[in-house]
Amino acid sequence: MTTHTDETTAPESIEYAPERPARLEWAAHVPEVYKAMVRLDVAARRGLDPKLLELVKIRASQINGCAFCLDMHSKDALAAGESVERIIQLGAWEESRHFYTAKELAALELTEAVTVLTHGFVPDEVYDNAAKHFEDAELAQVIAVITVINAWNRFGVTCRMVPGHYEPGQHK
Repeated sequence: MTTHTDETTAPESIEYAPERPARLEWAAHVPEVYKAMVRLDVAARRGLDPKLLELVKIRASQINGCAFCLDMHSKDALAAGESVERIIQLGAWEESRHFYTAKELAALELTEAVTVLTHGFVPDEVYDNAAKHFEDAELAQVIAVITVINAWNRFGVTCRMVPGHYEPGQHK
């Protein structure tokens, strides 16, 4: 039970739902896979703007419903200097395009196309738009980041990793 107070009301007791335990501490059972994922994550992010990187990771995690990754990457984005407003708007980025640069919009559009693969492929217009905003090497890094966060999301949602305990930079 948590107690919440503010200056206008008397102390009030709020009972939150209990925290569900993780289904499986997967990293403990396959430490070599976990270490390989960490190395892949480090390699994928190399050279990318930290704010752009976190926006991509948050958006993919929203789509995949990975609460653990949303917790982690929202905190890392804030620590990198990202605004709360832009993080909040990510869930509706198409309706709030004015919060993002053309480059960020291209990355978000590509993130959705790679994450969802609704048509079984990434549409040419989405790829071409991203290619207009990123040099080839940087575009390859963005695609790698999108791919890696999708893999992390699948571990997170399958094993039901518990959000709320991450400290910014903890897994870097």
